[in-house]
Amino acid sequence: MRSLEIDESILALIDRAIDEDLVGGEDVTSTATIDLGARSEAHFVAKRDGVIAGIAIAEAVMKRVGVENFEAKVSDGDSVRAGTVIASVKGDTRKVLLAERTALNFLSRLSGIATLTRRWVDAIAGTKARIRDTRKTTPGLRTLEKYAVRVGGGINHRSSLSQSALIKDNHIEAS
Repeated sequence: MRSLEIDESILALIDRAIDEDLVGGEDVTSTATIDLGARSEAHFVAKRDGVIAGIAIAEAVMKRVGVENFEAKVSDGDSVRAGTVIASVKGDTRKVLLAERTALNFLSRLSGIATLTRRWVDAIAGTKARIRDTRKTTPGLRTLEKYAVRVGGGINHRSSLSQSALIKDNHIEAS
């Protein structure tokens, strides 16, 4: 599986997520409790068994706030057990704390989608059936969620209304 390409649209999504955390200016808790210039090492650890998706976006979140030392320990598509270290970061403690929740939110959501997709793919193994996704995605996250489906072994259907025709009940009823 090819890794997720971090393009301008994903960087804009990351920026919006970080900005959402910084409404009002700064991380007041870190400013009040962490010495300026303090450095730390932190680890992303799987809480449950599952399939990893979103390593590149977690790294991009860290880099976006200035944490340059990100080391992935697994790759997208890898199955992990609870307790597995997924990635490690080293850097300015305040920056690590600023970015960690946003990075974890993306990583957790995408890994959850990949894990559930893999369960369905495994459940139909040996048949001619295939697991496909839909456009029923979280607004703004379609590209990422469809990527996670592919990581889990599923197939993307159409990504937009312009890709192919799909006549549904509401089209029939409206016509």
